[in-house]
Amino acid sequence: MYVSSSEEITSYTGNDLYFVGRKDLSNPEALDKVELSLENSLGTKSCIAIELEIELEEYEDKKIVLMLGEEEEKEAIREIVNKYKIVENTKEELRKEREYWNSILRKVQVRTPAESFDIMLNGWAMYQTIACRLYARSGYYQSGGAYGFRDQLQDTLSTKFIEENTLKEQILKHSKHQFEEGDVEHWWHDETKRGIRTKFSDDLLWLVYCVCEYIEFTGDYSILDEVTPYIKGNVLGANEDEKYDLYEESEKTDSIYNHCIKAIEKSLDFGENGLPKIGSGDWNDGFSTVRK
Repeated sequence: MYVSSSEEITSYTGNDLYFVGRKDLSNPEALDKVELSLENSLGTKSCIAIELEIELEEYEDKKIVLMLGEEEEKEAIREIVNKYKIVENTKEELRKEREYWNSILRKVQVRTPAESFDIMLNGWAMYQTIACRLYARSGYYQSGGAYGFRDQLQDTLSTKFIEENTLKEQILKHSKHQFEEGDVEHWWHDETKRGIRTKFSDDLLWLVYCVCEYIEFTGDYSILDEVTPYIKGNVLGANEDEKYDLYEESEKTDSIYNHCIKAIEKSLDFGENGLPKIGSGDWNDGFSTVRK
């Protein structure tokens, strides 16, 4: 992880205690110092603070580039910094980025009597869905970076009007996180391959629902023949509601059609009177402890 600038960084600190001191962020103690401490403080109470010395003549303005990023190799960092410390290169990249998003977000436009409603729908809502929910997998209420079996499937439904393959790819991805028994990982991290197995009842049929929506919208039935693997792990016990673990890919594979059938069959859980059991889940927390 790195920080850089188009201007020379004269000093820096990674020590939050040094930067704030006995004051607060509105007026940190570092503002009273000649230079920062030149320490990184990784693993302690950390921050990122850099000092730039900028001189301006009367009525002069100046563009400054600040960079924050992450790379595997230091050489890649040097290449990026050398390129984007040139302000014109940064402007050009920003122009390309705007063109990219405009090409996506302008595909669907609405006009209503409410301008604020139009602003929200004509770009902002879809941008949030793609950038926040699908790319970053983060939000005000959920900022863990995990894939939610239900969450990203339902978020992707709206993208079929922009790029239908996004929905297909999400379906295929999530099918690989269904257990051999038909239940699914409620959420998981790709980076660690770890996730949580639950008895949530509202996850199962989202795969089926999204497949139906995809086929109805595109007419592409071939998705039913796509083959993906299951995952495997110990089945939850009678008094075990959830388990976070590393769940390995199974040797068993199946078509998306059979993945859907297995999910439907798993959801058909009836009580002694022939009524479906309530089950547990994010959307019915008040009923989560109901057993029959």
